[in-house]
Amino acid sequence: MLQIIVVLAVAALLMLPTGKYLYQLATAQKTFLDPIMDPIDNWIYKCIGLRRRGMTWKQYAMALVLTNAVMALLAYVLLRTQAWLFLNPNQAGNLAPDLSFNTVISFITNTNLQDYAGETDLSYLSQMLVITFMMFTSAASGFAAAMAFIRGLSGKYQDMGNAYVDLVRIITRLLLPLSLIGSLVLISQGVPQTFMHQLQVTTLEGKFQTIALGPVASFEIIKHLGTNGGGFFAANSAAPFENPNVITNMIDILSMMLLPGATLVAFGYMVADEKSEAAPPLALKPRPIKHRLWQLGKQARPLCGVMTLLFLAGLLLILWSESQGNPLFKQLGLNQLMGSMEGKEVRFGVPMSGLFTEVTTAFTTGAVNNMHDTLTPLGGGVALINMMLNVIFGGKGVGLMNMILYVLLTVFICGLMIGRTPVYLGKKIEGKEMTLIALGIIIHPLIILGFSALALSIPAGIAGISNPGFHGLSQVVYQFASASANNGSGFEGLKDNTLFWNISTGLAMFFGRYATVIIQLAIAGSLMMKQPVNDSVGTLKTDTWTFTGVLLVIVLIISALTFLPVLVLGPLADYLTM
Repeated sequence: MLQIIVVLAVAALLMLPTGKYLYQLATAQKTFLDPIMDPIDNWIYKCIGLRRRGMTWKQYAMALVLTNAVMALLAYVLLRTQAWLFLNPNQAGNLAPDLSFNTVISFITNTNLQDYAGETDLSYLSQMLVITFMMFTSAASGFAAAMAFIRGLSGKYQDMGNAYVDLVRIITRLLLPLSLIGSLVLISQGVPQTFMHQLQVTTLEGKFQTIALGPVASFEIIKHLGTNGGGFFAANSAAPFENPNVITNMIDILSMMLLPGATLVAFGYMVADEKSEAAPPLALKPRPIKHRLWQLGKQARPLCGVMTLLFLAGLLLILWSESQGNPLFKQLGLNQLMGSMEGKEVRFGVPMSGLFTEVTTAFTTGAVNNMHDTLTPLGGGVALINMMLNVIFGGKGVGLMNMILYVLLTVFICGLMIGRTPVYLGKKIEGKEMTLIALGIIIHPLIILGFSALALSIPAGIAGISNPGFHGLSQVVYQFASASANNGSGFEGLKDNTLFWNISTGLAMFFGRYATVIIQLAIAGSLMMKQPVNDSVGTLKTDTWTFTGVLLVIVLIISALTFLPVLVLGPLADYLTM
């Protein structure tokens, strides 16, 4: 338990300075890396012929989508031809068309749902140029969308920024430096970084065992920093070469939490009350925000409060449920002093496995250091609920943008109930925005429940279920919740490497990522074009504890109305029958 407290405390402390640094990146202020990175950035801009001008929300969304589409096409070709290319010491074959499609969509959308086994199905070249590369670009795309979204909300800018500049700066000044440092730390703890082929060794029992190797450390750090989640090995962060000990486990958890939490801090700085003259973001020289380093912007506090309460509630329920053990074992008179250890690594135990599970599903990373399929029904149910909510910090900017939709909905509902003007950050919320907000909120449950219903109604979907009854339903719903939330973890008992599951989850990941982001940018673009409204007695305050409580209630009510029936038929029924 002391480990859990230390990790959470260190994470909170690291988020604050990192959030201020993200704010400096988003507003084109000087950073300590400028002397090193400016020549590199300028060379990249020159190579692509970039004209550094601001974009509308439509231009920004189009630039992100088309850039991702080009990378996805190149990645698909590489996966289909990897057997004939170099850096393939283990002689991995070409991936099948449907598996290639699923893999490319999975990693370009920051989901990293894996229907393949990394150590046997991919070459080292594919692991680096497809998987690791897209871990950087998908994380940068999410960050860029979040920064553009905040610019639109803040009312301080004339445009959404430049998508290409944002992508380059996020990669060169944030993801690459942190990944370099993190890789060296992981190597020092025993994580491999090599191009050697797999080893054939003789065990103590005199039998032969194959030990897979590869450039694991560089893969592992961006997997967590970018809230990507895919594993170099099939066992993901439960594999000793990905996560050897308690130190690496703590580093992984901190890496998952760092940047999503820092995005919330950056939001507080960017929408702060101190006004700067309206100008394109790249030319903007805003006055320094006068917050102390340990302070969180007042508009970010309600969001942080709701996210933290939901996070801690889920963590406590997981830890309690897993520490109680399996009720069926208790009925047999078996003591479970370590709790429910099925599917967990002894070197982590219930506490650090539980924390990892809560973090990876709340921050939508998807990495796992234990088998989620073997969690107790309530433990697995919490992981499922985190992805259904998709607002508890979330991945790179995703949780923040999704939470803002609920904030806008709360402002509108409260304004109608008490007769006050629905205004957020000085911009009036009207019918057009509410239509987009409703659409943005409903897409996520529509994807999860729609595809789950399809899978349960046709033989190709039912054939993938490995557990009968209530747990089988949870397997299916978890798979599509993970896909739509761009999380990537799974109840791995599901037999998902089939044509139906590869195509269906690929579509769920695609729409869960791009449809939602486009709608969110449209909302920010609409608010950005409106004239600001001065605060008055009739303006609803959105930085109070009362608003925080109402926001929490709105999130829970909307989610319960949407998902409670399927949760009753899945995890809750599974728990009650045990």
